[in-house]
Amino acid sequence: MRTVVCQDPGKMIMLKRDAPTSFGEKDILIRVKRIGICGTDLHAYGGNQPFFNYPRILGHELSGIVESVGENVQTLDIGDRVTVIPYMHCGDCVACKNGKTNCCTKMQVIGVHIDGGMTEYLVIPESHILKVNELSLNAAAIIEPLSIGAHAVRRAQIQKGESVLIIGAGPIGLGVARFAKLQGAKTIMMDISKERLAFSREWTGCDRVLEAANDVDLVKELMNINDGYLPTIVMDATGNKQSMMNAFNYVSHGGKLIYVGLVKDHISFNDPDFHAKELTLMGSRNATLDDFNYVIDSITQGNVDIDSYITTKISFKNVPDYFQAKLYNTNKVLIEID
Repeated sequence: MRTVVCQDPGKMIMLKRDAPTSFGEKDILIRVKRIGICGTDLHAYGGNQPFFNYPRILGHELSGIVESVGENVQTLDIGDRVTVIPYMHCGDCVACKNGKTNCCTKMQVIGVHIDGGMTEYLVIPESHILKVNELSLNAAAIIEPLSIGAHAVRRAQIQKGESVLIIGAGPIGLGVARFAKLQGAKTIMMDISKERLAFSREWTGCDRVLEAANDVDLVKELMNINDGYLPTIVMDATGNKQSMMNAFNYVSHGGKLIYVGLVKDHISFNDPDFHAKELTLMGSRNATLDDFNYVIDSITQGNVDIDSYITTKISFKNVPDYFQAKLYNTNKVLIEID
């Protein structure tokens, strides 16, 4: 089978390997059909992804077809269309026992900590596979990135009519904004790109957009477009250190700041301002089964536009060339394996 391996930062190669021939009684052999490329993959290729070692097979946004099942598999049959929950949790740690499998103390994310889905066949435990026969392979492959946004929104506990600022109109930020809107929030999208803002307004249905230009007083602009107040919830999906630090300035007194994006760096803030506002600071990591099911339901009901979310499709054979070219100025890239 063909497999794409990130050997070192900046080095991606295509190899031939033997397909799996044996696996556990509760495992599934998937014929991988679609693979989404996300910021984690780009950061890994660029050498600035935390929790990462080389060489590594990337890819954790996956859909495929069940090729074979273990003898004690109960929920899936050969030929089923599936998506993958790529967060391999231990089930025994304090986080898992409290239902927070997304931040397991022994977390192993496929494509990050362990080898992932940029390959033609992949073995995954039944517990981490969801049957999605009602969805297209394309839609099934982007359930995972959308679930990250859905999880962040659930963490925020948004109230109907609440003002929410989403910083970063990339694939994750778009999901955050869309699900915040579905919760009844008044949403504002901020980004440095006019093109991304225009797309986000159409795709998410956000109420306002704000270009983060260097010569703009963003606090003043936020108050101008938000009835004289700062947003009560700010969600940063940039993974940019400066943006994440500046985000403290945009939250109202008594508000919440949720970091959805991850940066391989230290973040600092002014403690007197933090205390004066009595802010709540949250991290949001990965997603849970509940988030995946919510996203699947949202797609099924037509509340999420899949076709326009996916802006670029490439053939599996062209993956190394795509990374080498570094033409990343697109929303969601989907790899197709024919």
